[in-house]
Amino acid sequence: MEQGRVLLDETAINRALTRIAHEILEKNKGIEDLVIIGIKTRGIYLAQRIADKIKQFEGHDIPVGELDITLYRDDLTEKSDQPLVKGSLIAFEIKKKKIVLIDDVLYTGRTVRAALDAIIDMGRPQLIQLAVLIDRGHRELPIRPDYVGKNVPTSKQEMISVQLKECDQKEQVTIQPKTTL
Repeated sequence: MEQGRVLLDETAINRALTRIAHEILEKNKGIEDLVIIGIKTRGIYLAQRIADKIKQFEGHDIPVGELDITLYRDDLTEKSDQPLVKGSLIAFEIKKKKIVLIDDVLYTGRTVRAALDAIIDMGRPQLIQLAVLIDRGHRELPIRPDYVGKNVPTSKQEMISVQLKECDQKEQVTIQPKTTL
């Protein structure tokens, strides 16, 4: 696969996550009742990094959860006859909490819609906010992020690739043309 043009390198990703962490603290007036939930897979790593930054700023841990939205997708039957469910790991109560939902790329909004359904099935939070590293546009649903690392206008013939050290041994965001088989 073609390498693509680098939009964010490791330094730029770190800078964007630092800014998002500060914005989360500012908008929520601190960490009281605040929890962070990352959408599998890369959203989990971004969520943990943001939580680590918030701990550096505030001196306290905040709960971090992992959300698998596989069974909530509206395109589940199109993806696979046997979907791979990795499972969610949310070891804290979400009732009356301020949830910051984290994902790597916001595109059509369907992943976020599935995540919202999954969270609501677990309880009724006080509020849910959305943070994404990349917002590429082309929404099919009325979903807007509260925190954005970088807005990247794209065409539907382009693809955004987020690579993180934790799962890709590389740290960058690239854009490239979609390949057709």
